[in-house]
Amino acid sequence: MHREISIALVGAGMFGGDVHLRSYCQLEKNGLLPWLGRLGLDTLARQLGDINIRFVALGTRTKATCEAQRKAFSAQGMNFAVYHGETPWLDILKDFPGLDILAVATPDHLHTPPILAALQAGVHVITEKPMALDAYEADEILEASQKNGRLVGVDMHKRYDPDHLQIRNHISKQIGDPLYGTALLEEPLEVSTQVFRSWAEKSDPFSYVGCHWTDLFIANFKVKPVSLHAVGQKKKLREEYGMDAFDAVQVKVQFDNGMSIDFHNNWILPNGFEGPVNQESRLFGTKGMVESDTQYRGLRFVSDATGMRTANVHMTRNVLREDGTHAYCGYGVDSVVACMAKIAQMKFLNASLKELAGTYPDASEARLSVLIVHAAREVARRNHAYLEDGKGAPVTALFDAKGITLFDPYAGTTRLYDRPV
Repeated sequence: MHREISIALVGAGMFGGDVHLRSYCQLEKNGLLPWLGRLGLDTLARQLGDINIRFVALGTRTKATCEAQRKAFSAQGMNFAVYHGETPWLDILKDFPGLDILAVATPDHLHTPPILAALQAGVHVITEKPMALDAYEADEILEASQKNGRLVGVDMHKRYDPDHLQIRNHISKQIGDPLYGTALLEEPLEVSTQVFRSWAEKSDPFSYVGCHWTDLFIANFKVKPVSLHAVGQKKKLREEYGMDAFDAVQVKVQFDNGMSIDFHNNWILPNGFEGPVNQESRLFGTKGMVESDTQYRGLRFVSDATGMRTANVHMTRNVLREDGTHAYCGYGVDSVVACMAKIAQMKFLNASLKELAGTYPDASEARLSVLIVHAAREVARRNHAYLEDGKGAPVTALFDAKGITLFDPYAGTTRLYDRPV
């Protein structure tokens, strides 16, 4: 019996063109089987091991990008259709009516339209984080997923970092009730000024990468936010690059288990920094604490050509095969495979969305991160304006059964979101 999962991708930028496409290339060649053990899904190996993965189409905004990717991956034996324009997913969904998965790696503020189009067409979705930037859009996605019985998996790959798995499964159970912590992820300047310059003003560093950390705490402790304060700075990008974008954003979130976490993010880290990003976390509990420096893992080197460098071979790495080619693995790939494995369980093992809930980065948990991102963006925007006027940073957000309420002593109390959190 021939069993197959077809997948298409929209967006071929930094993550779409590298992590997603490279992952789908080797999945097409070798199937799901080689990767299941890394996820603790080896018990599904006999049931899912014979499924073929077929990558059928790529959609990008420009013709040059999709043609370049088709040329690069055709050298590895892949053959897929290419589409370009402002809404390439519409043509993909029309031309491939039996499509199983649409992967979405468009800019942050453009995730919702292709996700909704796919779900309404009865197609599963794997999307880059954050799932959306707007709370109401997150609700639309969740409702469409449930109505159409189609899965939405979010690439929250920090869940699959082996250090974070160790913290979740073992260490967090030894440090008592969590009290407070910090989580930071600082991106190179080239991210905001080159790679994502076209849309950096429509997002911010917390929305872009802070959601990785919010997702990790939400998933590990099954918590919801109850209040939030956020501030940000606009100096370097404004003064040196003429961009009305935040350099950095700091967000303090209180959760319903009493835990308070400070999230620090920027995308102006000097390009000479020795690692690809700077990232770490710390959590203090009633009986202990845990620290994880996920930038400096201990692998460090220096050369005339590179200067001092550190490498994170946990995220993605090339593993030499005997034939001279390279396998592509790491927790960045694991996150994509985890979502695909769940879709395979739905298609071939009759699993339901309800049965699989909580076993992968799903739309329900992703919604909570979107609520935090939405509130933080508005609170930071208001507080930044007040700080520039010498009025301090007094705006806060409350999350409760009525929604998200903003407390602003200057503009008055307003409702940002009017559905139960």
